[in-house]
Amino acid sequence: MKLDGISAFVAIAEAGSISEAARRLRLSKSVVSDRLAQLERRLGASLVHRSTRKLSLTEDGLAFLELASESLRRLDTAVAALAERRGTLAGPLRISAPVSLTNLHIGPALYPFLLRHPEIELTLELDDRRIDAQAEGFDGVVRHGPMHDSRLMAWRLARSRRVLVASQDYLERHGTPRTLNELDGHRGIFYTHRGIGDWRFVTAQKVVQVRGKVALRVNNGMVMRDAASAGLGITLLPLFLAGPDIRAGTLRVVEVGAAPEPEFIYVAHPEGRHPSAKLRALADCLRAAFGDPPYWEAGL
Repeated sequence: MKLDGISAFVAIAEAGSISEAARRLRLSKSVVSDRLAQLERRLGASLVHRSTRKLSLTEDGLAFLELASESLRRLDTAVAALAERRGTLAGPLRISAPVSLTNLHIGPALYPFLLRHPEIELTLELDDRRIDAQAEGFDGVVRHGPMHDSRLMAWRLARSRRVLVASQDYLERHGTPRTLNELDGHRGIFYTHRGIGDWRFVTAQKVVQVRGKVALRVNNGMVMRDAASAGLGITLLPLFLAGPDIRAGTLRVVEVGAAPEPEFIYVAHPEGRHPSAKLRALADCLRAAFGDPPYWEAGL
């Protein structure tokens, strides 16, 4: 049984399509399809339901997938272990990370890391949505915020202070809120991937939700920052995004007598899957590059 056929099947199952599996494997669609067909002939079983609308696994495919995926992971671990014995980090590493955080901070930290470890084959996919690391085949997921998925094990990389900010022009036109009650009536710029457009603050007694008027809902932090700078409304941003604009005076911090809920930047991996030395080294690299407290908080 050829290993490339098993790899093709697992990639198809994780990607949900032959086309996406081919993209991830850096092969043509026809090659991946042929490898799947050869594997099915070798096993004497159909593994995939094929249709023009969607792809799904047969009962045999579901039964074979679990053991095939585990076998590939064990093989990758064995190869990586041999590389580590030689004092090197090598092999594929697939990571998901947020768009804005990567553009501003993760990317600049990763480039020297990859130069030091040229045998690592890093696939970095930028996406702000919440990722199912297990189902989508990621070795690790870098995220900013609280942890919700109990199937993930997380390593903290840095704290992430968030502040309410607005432009001077907006505050002159609409007034500067001083309390949570005053904040409630203001126009807000909200992040869509957090669900409803609420701001959550910690007071001495409890966590308080404030729901402002929606001026804009968007799924990108840099657009939120720019919209606030343009005077569209008040927004709640991490300092890794808002710091330079606060220093430059483009944005002003709005104090309302309560702090936003604490959040962190973290890297997570699926529970039950032994994290590779490559993932641990990458996490250590990011942790060292960010610092404690993180460098983007300097002077604020």
